[in-house]
Formats: sequence, structure tokens, C-alpha cells
Amino acid sequence: MLNLYTWNVNGIRAAQKKGFLDWLHTTQPDILGVQETKAHPDQLDPELRAPEGYHTYWASAERKGYSGVGLFSKVKPNAVAIGLDIADYDVEGRTIVAEYDNFVFITAYFPNGGSDHSRVPYKMRYKRDFLTYCNNLLAQGKAVVFCGDINTSHRPIDLARPKQNEKNTGFMPEERVWIDEVLELGYLDVFRTLNPELEGAYSWWTARGGAREKNVGWRLDYFFISPNLRDRVVRCDIHADVLGSDHCPVSLTLT
Repeated sequence: MLNLYTWNVNGIRAAQKKGFLDWLHTTQPDILGVQETKAHPDQLDPELRAPEGYHTYWASAERKGYSGVGLFSKVKPNAVAIGLDIADYDVEGRTIVAEYDNFVFITAYFPNGGSDHSRVPYKMRYKRDFLTYCNNLLAQGKAVVFCGDINTSHRPIDLARPKQNEKNTGFMPEERVWIDEVLELGYLDVFRTLNPELEGAYSWWTARGGAREKNVGWRLDYFFISPNLRDRVVRCDIHADVLGSDHCPVSLTLT
């Protein structure tokens, strides 16, 4: 079995203080993508920058304390690309692409549209170019796993208060339709494919108003796979009991 994980850690140094490394060594993911690291590698303790048993890779934003993604992998990938080779996104450290024998694994931190919606156009451009990148990999005959904080809930079942959030970034129609396009191309939202009617399954909760305790959340963190991996899927889980961030980890197990 191959255990893949994604987790928006909302500051990896903060997560370290809340037990991230204990979780890593206990859980032992084969591949872990983390998002919103908010750090450059030279700001990390050695045991976090390169934990025992893992190869690590980092994409950092030029702006300190912002964005950033990381990859922890037990097996050294055959090749790693830091970013999509598009400067507009890569200066924000949003993407790492790792190629393995049987698939390409991509960890991504999709932009937040902003409370004033000012970043929605940027978010939509990233979504478009990201999907083009994945489609190019498929056209080369490769299998694709992409995961991370998509910063969008797809359907009303994917957040606790859909009616109240229809005009808020993360649940606006133009943001949601992108996921429709992804699925129409044959990619699978693995968790929802396996749990089509499951309500109350969220991966992010605001820090305000006891939202996590009340489970007033959003499903923003996903695993998508190309259709040629469908037969390898064993399970996909949201680990809402794991603390340390305002997001929780999501896992995908493949044969």
C-alpha cells in the first residue's frame, strides 16, 4: 500500500510547535504534500527541513511568511520541478511537481480569492494554467495525482453553510465550475467519489466562534487523480481529529 497525504499546515514552524514532527513519524506517510508553509528552508530547524527517512523539497514565496509548499517523500522522486515554470505563480511558491515510476504527484496551494474578491482573477488564471499543466502530463501518457488546498468547496454538501457563502470566495460559481471542468475531463475527486452522500466532511474551519468544535467547516483540501489510477484506489480519508492547523490532513491510499 502507498499512503499519500496532503495538509495545509498554516505555517510549518507553528505546526512544528504543535506536534507536526510527532505526527509525521507516527503516521509515516509515503508521500506528504504540505501547503502554506510560510517559510524558507533556511528558516527551518534541521529536523524539520530534512526529517529522518524523508527526502524534502520546498517551494517558497519571495514574500517572507507567505504561501509556500513542501514535499516529504520516503522514496526519492525521479525528477522534481519547483513550480509550474510560470513566474506569476512561482514567485508565490504554490506548486511542487514530483515524478515517480507510476505517477506524477503534485502538491499545490491554490490562491485565496480575497475577502474583497480582488484575487479571484489571479486564482482563476492559476486554476486554468494548473489544469493545462496536468493535461499535458496526461497527453504524455503519465498518470497524475494532484492534491492540496484548492481553496474552493465544490458543492453545497462540501460546506456547512452554502446559502450564506454563495457570494464569498471559495464558493462562488466561477470558482466551483472549475472543479466541474476537472471532473468532466475524467479526473476523480477521490473522497467524493467514494463518499458521494457523506455530509459534515470538512477539512477547514475558521478560528472564530468555535467553528471546529461545532463542525461548521468547508472541504477545501482534495486529492484528484487521473482516470488511469482509478483501479489503484483503496481509500481516501479526512482526518478531522488531527490538530495543529486550521486545516486537517487528507489521505489517499493506493495499491
